[in-house]
Amino acid sequence: MPVYPKLEIKRNAVTDDYKISSQVLGLGINGKVLQCFNKKTGEKCALKILYDSPKARREVELHWRVSGGPYIVRILNLYENMHHGKKCLLIIMECMEGGELFSRIQVRGDQAFTEKEASEIMRDIGTAIEFLHNINIAHRDIKPENLLYTTKERNGVLKLTDFGFAKETTLHNPLQTPCYTPYYVAPEVLGPEKYDKSCDMWSLGVIMYILLCGFPPFYSNTGQAISPGMKRRIRMGQYEFPNPEWAEVSQEAKDLIHQLLKTDPNERMTITQFMNHPWINQSMVVPSTPLHTTRVLTEDREMWEDLKEELTSALATMRVDYDQVKIKDLDTSSNPLLNKRRKKAAAGAKSGSTVCQSQ
Repeated sequence: MPVYPKLEIKRNAVTDDYKISSQVLGLGINGKVLQCFNKKTGEKCALKILYDSPKARREVELHWRVSGGPYIVRILNLYENMHHGKKCLLIIMECMEGGELFSRIQVRGDQAFTEKEASEIMRDIGTAIEFLHNINIAHRDIKPENLLYTTKERNGVLKLTDFGFAKETTLHNPLQTPCYTPYYVAPEVLGPEKYDKSCDMWSLGVIMYILLCGFPPFYSNTGQAISPGMKRRIRMGQYEFPNPEWAEVSQEAKDLIHQLLKTDPNERMTITQFMNHPWINQSMVVPSTPLHTTRVLTEDREMWEDLKEELTSALATMRVDYDQVKIKDLDTSSNPLLNKRRKKAAAGAKSGSTVCQSQ
C-alpha cells in the first residue's frame, strides 16, 4: 500500500497564525475561500473553510496527498477549529492572485493568443492530471474556475484547485471489491476507475476547444443550465468546428479534441495517450497561428457565467452517471429471481436510461 504524507492537522486557533480578511476570493464547491495573511511572514494566502463531514475529510485528505504535485495548488496548513459551535476544517492554501484561465486570455486585448500557447496551457493542465491519474485520483471537476494563475505577471503558473469531487479510483482494501455478489462485477472488468478518469479527459477536451475558439463545443439553447438538447448533444458527441474561428486551427488539434470528446468513456483517450500526442509533447511544431479566442471571449462576456453553469451541470450529470454505471447492467445477468422481478417491473413504469448507460 502506498505511503502518503501523514495529514498534519493543527488544533490551535487559525487566528493565532493568520490574520483573516473578509475578502472572498472564490466560492469552492464545499465552502468559500477567504484571503488571509501569515502573521509571521506577511505572506498572502487563501483560506477555505469546510464544515467537518466525511465529504470534507475526503477533500482535505486527497488535496493534501497531491499538494506539491505539478500545477496543483499547494496546501500550506490545515486546522481543525470550532466555528459557530460546529467543528470545521480550515485549509490554508497558496493565494492564486492571477485569476482564472479564461479571464487572463480575455484581458490580453492587444497581442493575439496563439495555437502554440494553447498547446502549452493544455500540456500544463495535462501534467497535473497525469500526476493525479498515476496515483489513481480522479479530479472530476475540471472546469475554468478551478484553473487559476499564481500571479498576474507573465510568468504566472497555471494550477488546478478544488478537490471537492476528487475520488480515489482504486479500492485499497481487496475485501471491498464488489465481485462477490453476482450483480456487481469486479472493477477491473467494468473499470469504474476508467469512468472517473475519463470524466477528466472529457473536461480536457472541452477546455481545449474553448481555448482554441472562445466558445464551448456544447451549449444549451433554452437558457437553462443544462437542457435536454444539450444533454443529447453531449451524449451523441454532436459538435462542430465552425468557420471562421476554426479555419486556421491545425488538423492535429482537431483530431486531439475528437479523441477527448468521444462519447463512449472506453474509447476516450487516456492521460498517457494525451501527453504523448504530438500536439502536446511538441514532437510536432505547433504553429503560432493567432486565434479568435480573445475576441470571442470578450464579445460573449455576458454569456460566460451561463457557460460556466452549463459546464458545472454537465460534469454533475456525468459524475452521477458514472457512479451508477458501476453496477453491472442487470440485463446481461440471467438470474431467475431477477427475471421474475423484471417481468413485474415491465408491467410498471419503464425508467429512462442515464446518459452513460445509453452509450
